[in-house]
Amino acid sequence: MKEFDKVNMIYGVIATIGVALFGKYWFLFFGFLVLNAVDYITGYCKAKFYKKNESSAIGAKGILKKVWYWIVIGMAFFVSMSFVHMGEIIGINLSFVQLFGWFTLATYLINEVRSILENLVEMNVRVPAFLIAGLDVTQKLLDTKTEIKESEE
Repeated sequence: MKEFDKVNMIYGVIATIGVALFGKYWFLFFGFLVLNAVDYITGYCKAKFYKKNESSAIGAKGILKKVWYWIVIGMAFFVSMSFVHMGEIIGINLSFVQLFGWFTLATYLINEVRSILENLVEMNVRVPAFLIAGLDVTQKLLDTKTEIKESEE
């Protein structure tokens, strides 16, 4: 029973920190962080054990790329929040720009899952075709939504 209490306490601490930093949808950001780690690990395993081309420079480049993803997500949320507040100041409803951050996060989530699946396929792991197709459809829907928003402006 003590182990269960420890796990509960750890989860509580993570959830509290997550909510404090990222709001009530913290689990989406945490999920993205987990996907970053899984993508890095699967990429490393693919390079080391299957492609035999493990390189610390390529690994560092991959980590840097993931850091830039986080910066872009942060910028998208900052810009959307800034425009909403500026809209309130000048009396224009700009609440629709809140979608910038969410669309950015959704796009990167799909990108990470796709990358993980590509790594697994290259390691001869059978990945259900419907999963790959479903991610493709989801990305196209997101792209269509952003194109609609751009054309309305």
